[in-house]
Order: sequence, then C-alpha cells, then structure tokens
Amino acid sequence: MSKRAVLEVIALDARDAVAAQAGGADRLELVTDMAADGLTPDLATFAEIRAAVDISLRVMLRASDGFAAGDAAAVAALVRDARALRAEGADEFVLGFLDETGAADLPAVEEVVAALDGARWTFHRAIDRAADRDALRKQLADLPGLDTYLTAGSAAGVGDGLPVLLAEALRAGEPGYRQQILVGGGLTLDHVPQLRAAGIDAFHIGGAARPEGWAAPVSPEAVALWRGVLDG
Repeated sequence: MSKRAVLEVIALDARDAVAAQAGGADRLELVTDMAADGLTPDLATFAEIRAAVDISLRVMLRASDGFAAGDAAAVAALVRDARALRAEGADEFVLGFLDETGAADLPAVEEVVAALDGARWTFHRAIDRAADRDALRKQLADLPGLDTYLTAGSAAGVGDGLPVLLAEALRAGEPGYRQQILVGGGLTLDHVPQLRAAGIDAFHIGGAARPEGWAAPVSPEAVALWRGVLDG
C-alpha cells in the first residue's frame, strides 16, 4: 500500500491534458472520438498535448469502434499511424485486437507492435471481450514492450469484474501475468480500497474526470479527488 498508485486519465486535447496534470494524474491516455470509444488522435493533437504537459502519454492506436483490427489495408494504416507518431516523439501506446473467435489477433498485434520499435504499450479492454482471458495473456506474454493490461475484469465493468481482477492480482509474476493491471471501465471510488488491498496499483478514469459529461473538459478537482483517495 505504500507504493504510489498510477492514475491515468483520458485526454482528448491539450486543455484536458493540462487539467489532468494539475489534478495529479501520472499519465494520460490520448484518444479522439469517444463516441467510438476512443480512436487514434491526429499528429497535431499529439504534438500540442506533448508540448503542454510533462507527464507520460499513451497514445491510442485504433481506427474504428470495436476490437477488430480490420483487413490488411486497415492494419497497414495503423502501422503508418504508429510510425508517424513515433517520429513525432510518441513513446508509449495503447492497442488491442481480437479475431472472430475472440482470441488475440496475433498477426495484427505483432505487425503494429513491430512499428513501435520497442516502445511500451498497453493492451486495452479488448481483454474483457476475449473468449479466454488466460489464453490471451499467455499468447501475448512475450511481445516486446507490453507492460500493462487495461481491464475491468468484465465487459460489463468493474462492478461485475471485481472477482476476476482480484484473482488475476494474486497471479502477479506468473507467465502471462507479469504485466501491470490498470483498472478501468465502470471504476468508482468505492472499488479502490479493495483493489489497493489486493496490490493493484494503477487506475484509469475517463468519465469520472468529467462530472459534467464528455462534452465538458477534464475537471482538475475531480482528478484531485481521485488522487487523494489513491494516496490515502
């Protein structure tokens, strides 16, 4: 419990980023188009945010709603986006693709990860839609740069997924379970004590940082409330 927990906040623009950092965020997840659950931001937005804050940024690599990578042309476009963002200075990313069976789409993931050139990355909540979470973790275990899973433990959110999150925390260090668990998706402050007691030390918020909704910017006060609870 003495280790400072990571607080990651979704940012859509530089205003969000500045507010999140002011409230005590450790890291940002950069996305656009939350109506599609978060897609790849453009280079100009990344550059503006990078210039505005000095905390870590993880940039989403996702071209459309859902968890399929798409056809070969779509994957090639993601690779181009990844390379362009790397050239612009991005050094942390978020991605995750499933195939039609609910397994990790390993060819697509590997192709995009190769373009990251060793950068660290999060496999996002596609894991919560996987047919077999354990198999997916073991399938991806040795990919370069993978250091985090963003997960609610369930497609329905943390309220339903809490038992899964606690069970996976107990497996920390096992093959497939060496990555950090970043909890997000229906996460509330009421969930934090039990998660922290289990040793989970990374938390992801989006709507919770925007009490007035997604049309409004990040509230530094809302982020500070989370910071205080995590530090408490």
